[in-house]
Amino acid sequence: MASPQGSRAPLEFGGPLGAAALMLLLPATMFHLLLVAHSGPARLLGPPPYLPGPEVLWSPQTLLLWLTWLGLQAALYLLPARKVAEGQELKDKNRLRYPINGFQALVLTALLVGLAVSAGLPLGALPEMLLPLAFAATLTAFIFSLLLYLKALVAPASALAPGGNSGNPIYDFFLGRELNPRIWSFDFKYFCELRPGLIGWVLINLALLMQEAELRGSPSLAMWLVNGFQLLYVGDALWHEEAVLTTMDITHDGFGFMLAFGDLAWVPFTYSLQAQFLLHHPQPLGLPMASVICLINAVGYYIFRGANSQKNTFRKNPSDPRVAGLETIPTATGRQLLVSGWWGMVRHPNYLGDLIMALAWSLPCGVSHLLPYFYVLYFTALLVHREARDEQQCLRKYGLAWHEYCRRVPYRILPYVY
Repeated sequence: MASPQGSRAPLEFGGPLGAAALMLLLPATMFHLLLVAHSGPARLLGPPPYLPGPEVLWSPQTLLLWLTWLGLQAALYLLPARKVAEGQELKDKNRLRYPINGFQALVLTALLVGLAVSAGLPLGALPEMLLPLAFAATLTAFIFSLLLYLKALVAPASALAPGGNSGNPIYDFFLGRELNPRIWSFDFKYFCELRPGLIGWVLINLALLMQEAELRGSPSLAMWLVNGFQLLYVGDALWHEEAVLTTMDITHDGFGFMLAFGDLAWVPFTYSLQAQFLLHHPQPLGLPMASVICLINAVGYYIFRGANSQKNTFRKNPSDPRVAGLETIPTATGRQLLVSGWWGMVRHPNYLGDLIMALAWSLPCGVSHLLPYFYVLYFTALLVHREARDEQQCLRKYGLAWHEYCRRVPYRILPYVY
């Protein structure tokens, strides 16, 4: 076992006490959102309409359905990939290999669901199962995180994450001790990052759309927009799946409860909040306003995709004609920091695009309730916190070069504001 590194790496998220609080607060928030989205008042800050008992949350059939879903996505992960990519260099100088077949999994899932619906699968009944499904996903995340923690106890020091080896079991359970837990070539963190949760999110959205069609004769324009925007976002993430290999989640964070619960439970059951709200609280939406909302989403997507593509192209090949003319700052590590193009506008232009899209997803829900805007509020807090974590890592990694970059690009996410 490696020696604890708490004295060398600062603890994040408020240390063990903050980690323990988040392990209670995050599931409680998810269930609160599921309950109030179905209630008449739909008050984000009010109490839930009722507290569900064990008979509502626990269902062996729903647990079996959830495990079948995970098994299906795991089987699709193991199919031959259109490409196999190498990850970042590890402590032992090795590079892990990853199958790039997430978009393939999305398409095959869509085909299988389409065939199942044609054969009589009542997909419109799925929204009535969200509470027990969310409970099954939460239970899975806790058990999975415990197994990951136990596995990490016998992992070599070179396999541990930079920050998940503090010596405190609560903190390490939450943040994750092992950086890339695998069984043979099956990488658990990489699999969970983009597969079951993201694809499950758009499947829940589709089920909500189908149930609205059953209740009201046809889906509303607002429901179509939410489904379309979020399907574009998920499809984009899976089409550019290789880009996730350079993110903080893969290169820095261990795989513990934070990512396991986030990927498996939080994403599908809270990111579908707008569609859940619209099913129970239909909103009138005319074509002029819908056009404005589509324009807002298009602007956000243009910034998000342009910034991410520029960064990924530069990381792969700085001599690529698309990025060769961009101005850079040399660092002591041998890498270059982009200081022009999208990355000369703000330090995290991709976050700016993300937040603009988040607003566009909520606007079809009207302005009568705060609840659909929870995602905007939560995602703003998440990205500001994530940006602060990234700043600290870059400062430790690049030193004076990072100071120079911050001087040249003073704004973090929103130009002239933050």
